[in-house]
Amino acid sequence: MELSTKTAREIYADVKNNPSRKKFGFGKKAVLVNIDLQKAYTCVGEFKTAYETDPHQLHYVNELAKLFRAKGWPVVWTHVAYMNDACDAGVWGTRTNTDDSLQNIKFGSRRAEFDDRLDIDKSKDLIYLKKMPSAFFETQLQSLLVWHQVDTVILTGGSTSGCIRATAVDALSRGYRTIVPEQCVADKHESYHFANLTDLLLKYADVEDVDTVFRWLDGTNTIAD
Repeated sequence: MELSTKTAREIYADVKNNPSRKKFGFGKKAVLVNIDLQKAYTCVGEFKTAYETDPHQLHYVNELAKLFRAKGWPVVWTHVAYMNDACDAGVWGTRTNTDDSLQNIKFGSRRAEFDDRLDIDKSKDLIYLKKMPSAFFETQLQSLLVWHQVDTVILTGGSTSGCIRATAVDALSRGYRTIVPEQCVADKHESYHFANLTDLLLKYADVEDVDTVFRWLDGTNTIAD
């Protein structure tokens, strides 16, 4: 194991600025999957579980969604919520049992609500309830992608070390080019955030500046070099 005195942020910057591997690149058609942008995770100062990395994250997500809709490409929003007895949280809900615990994001609660700053078009967008980290696990996401014949998955939301990473691994495993716009994902601590961005960049996804994604959406749909 290589040892280092650098922070996770510094290691990420080194990897990002000195790429050693070819990018997967953008494909011909994409899906936008916005993961768990609900108040439990976005209302910093109200809930202990909330976090913010880039203060413009939700604005960027809204702009991406707008461009996807203009192209007729699918926009997906996921959220988590559980029954009163948390029987649907499985073993994941057994580690803690406090007001801030995952399994205590109850249906109808404020923690389960999408952030009010999001522009969700309920007549066009897909909203999926998930119970586990990956947006693919026991949801309709895979069949949606097959129907729309997409080859690229663009991920936003949180957390970088949890549901973003899990979904990225599943997307790659299913044969999709996976893109993570850096400014559109967040985590509780910069160490988790940047360590997982590094791992995603090295293994499972292309971590791109959000402006790169905007330019691709505005321009040609050919596969990147």
